[in-house]
Amino acid sequence: MTAVAAVDLGASSGRVVRGVVTEDGVRIEEVHRFPNGPVHLGERLYWDVAALHREVLTGLRRAGEIDSIGIDSWAVDYGLLDADGELLGNPVHHRDSRTEGITPPDGLYAINGLQFQPFNTMFQLMAEPLLPKASQLLLIPDLLSCRLTGQRGAEYTNATTTGLIDVRTGRWSPELTRDLPPGLLPDLRYPGDPAGTWHGVPVTAVGSHDTASAVVAVPAENERFAYISCGTWSLVGVELGAPVLTAESQAANFTNEGGVDGTIRYLRNVMGLWLLQECLRCWNADLTPLLRAAGEAAGSVFDPNDPVFLPPGDMPARIQRWCGKTMSPAEIVRSIMDSLALAHRDAISDAQRLSGKEVDVVHIVGGGSRNELLCQLTADACGLPVVAGPAEATALGNVLVQARAAGAAHGTLADLRKLVRHSQPLRRYLPR
Repeated sequence: MTAVAAVDLGASSGRVVRGVVTEDGVRIEEVHRFPNGPVHLGERLYWDVAALHREVLTGLRRAGEIDSIGIDSWAVDYGLLDADGELLGNPVHHRDSRTEGITPPDGLYAINGLQFQPFNTMFQLMAEPLLPKASQLLLIPDLLSCRLTGQRGAEYTNATTTGLIDVRTGRWSPELTRDLPPGLLPDLRYPGDPAGTWHGVPVTAVGSHDTASAVVAVPAENERFAYISCGTWSLVGVELGAPVLTAESQAANFTNEGGVDGTIRYLRNVMGLWLLQECLRCWNADLTPLLRAAGEAAGSVFDPNDPVFLPPGDMPARIQRWCGKTMSPAEIVRSIMDSLALAHRDAISDAQRLSGKEVDVVHIVGGGSRNELLCQLTADACGLPVVAGPAEATALGNVLVQARAAGAAHGTLADLRKLVRHSQPLRRYLPR
C-alpha cells in the first residue's frame, strides 16, 4: 500500500487529498480544502500565491505519513523570479484585462497547435512589465513545488499550454522563445519524474495541468471515448497519439495539449460552469433548488464562449442582454445548461470530424459530473451515452501518476483507468 498527497488547485478552491493505491483500486480522502480566487489590487487581478502556499503546507501536515507529493493546478498563469529566486510580484490572473486586443501572429498554430486564447502565457508575456527584470518563469504548480523543494522545472503537460512549446517536438520552440530573456524557461520534466523532496518526502511531477491529471482518471473501457473535464471550464475533446495541425482544426479553434504518457489532448475550451458560479455569486443563491426549477423551465440558447462572459461581474445581466429578454433565475440557469450542452455537442462532433477518431461514449469528469441536469442534457444533445464521474478525477489522476512512479501501480493509462472503474462510483445517462 502506498499513500500519497495530491495538491489539487482549482480556480475557485484548492484541496489536499490523501490517496491510497492498492492492487484492487484507489481511494482518496480530502484532508484540507480552502477557497481560492482572484484578488483585485488597483486595476490588476492577481492570485494570492502566498496564501496558496500557506494552505498547501497546512494540508500536507494534515495528510499524515505519505510516500510522495504531487501538485496540479489550472494552466497558463505564472510567477516571475529575480536573480535571487524571489518573486517579483504576485502572479497575474488570466482573467485580467491586460491581454485584451492581442492577436496571434501568423503561422503560430502550425508550431504550438493551440486554440487562440488571449490569456495564454505567451500573450501574457507580451503585456508583462516585469519581464526585463525576470531571471526565470515558473508556472503555478512548478512555483509551489519550488517553494517546497528549492528545485525548478517546467512540467511538460502544463508547459504545452503556454504557447511556447513546439507540439511536434515536445520541446521549447526556439522560434517562439527567441525574444525572451535567456534562461527564462526552465528545463522540462515529465509526469513521474522526481522534483525534489520536502522534509524527506519525495515530490513527484504529475500531470500538473489539472486537465491532464483529470484525463488520466477518465474511466474509459477502450479508446473510443470523448471526455469533458467539467468545472469552471469545460475542456471537451478526445485523446490522440499525435497533434492535428490542419487549417480546418485551427479554424474550429481546437487545441493540441500534451497529456500523460505522450498523448495529445485534442480539445476545445468551453466557458463551463464559470457562468453558473458567477450567477450564484450575484444572487447569493443555493444551487440545488435552482437546478430543480431549471429542469422544468424554458431557457434561451446563447454562445457561452462569447468573450463578454470571460471576466467576473454581473453574469445574469450579461446573459439577459445577449438573449435580448428578461428571465427569471431558473430560466437563466436553464439557458446556461442548454447552451453548455450544445457547446459540448458541437465540440465533440468537431473533434471526431477533424481528428478522424470516432467515439461511442462521453465521459464527464470533475465537479460538473454531479450536475444531473447538465449530464442528461449533454447526453440528449450528443445522442450518446454519458458516463458521469468521478467528480474528483483530477486528484485521482494526480494520485495514480505518483503511485505508478512509486511502484504501487503499474502499466499503461488503460491499466490506471481500470483501477478507477473498479473503485469509483459512476452514473450512466442515456440520450432521450
